[in-house]
Amino acid sequence: MPKPRLDAVGVTSSDLKKSVAFYTLLGFEFAAIAPDDRHIEPITDDGQVRLMIDDHELAQSLIGEAPVPPNHAMFAMLCASPAQVDMVAGQVASAGFTVIKQPWDAFWGQRYATVADPDRYLVDLFAPL
Repeated sequence: MPKPRLDAVGVTSSDLKKSVAFYTLLGFEFAAIAPDDRHIEPITDDGQVRLMIDDHELAQSLIGEAPVPPNHAMFAMLCASPAQVDMVAGQVASAGFTVIKQPWDAFWGQRYATVADPDRYLVDLFAPL
């Protein structure tokens, strides 16, 4: 029997359109959002880990309490180069979203930054130095 594998990462959203704007800056591509959508996912190729975004009301109905974003990164995005880490973090800031930790050269050999989506879910950006 095959082992379970990571298939998806989920976050919640108080405003799906703002979340789409943020995650588009990180390289995700979305189909159009319908006014009654409560769950969205970017377009992914077969075998890729999916990002699932549920609106707060849907998440609350599923888990029985209001969703609360974590205070640490839930996932990380591998960038093609250190310059891309800087570029994406800059685009996030220019679009009015929050950069939690500006790009820096981490002691473990990566260019690293942390950004926050509109609901304060933290996403790390990184690339080997």
